Amino acid sequence: MKKSLLLFCLFVSVSFAQVDVEKEKETIKQADIEFSNLSVKEGFHKAFLAYVADDGVLLRPNSYPFEGRKAIEELYSKSSDSSYILTWKPSFADVSSSGDMGYTYGTWEFKTKTGNDKPSYGTYTTFWRKDKNGNWKFVLDTGNDGLGK
Repeated sequence: MKKSLLLFCLFVSVSFAQVDVEKEKETIKQADIEFSNLSVKEGFHKAFLAYVADDGVLLRPNSYPFEGRKAIEELYSKSSDSSYILTWKPSFADVSSSGDMGYTYGTWEFKTKTGNDKPSYGTYTTFWRKDKNGNWKFVLDTGNDGLGK
């Protein structure tokens, strides 16, 4: 009887711990879309600061990694994004079986608000982790330019 009860408890605890990976893939994709929407609405500097984890890292061309929120805040304090619009769209998302880590990748567009210059296009990858409140925050973001459209 004790073995049966123990097995039942083990089965129940494992069942409750399972994560709906397909649902989490959609959730992380939606977080990425909302991240891009905030970039359009508030500027990409504010959007990146809203979605970065405290230990998040930005990898940018011709630069050492920007490691941590404070380094990213300092990077963005040196320039203005008021003349530019950065948007992106995830084309794929995946999450760990535990549902607390994942990544997205897709394409981005960078253009001036006046629209006088030809936009730039590229690809990106963002690695995400859930924070203590269950919100997706990025821990690593990188992108490449060079897509011709």
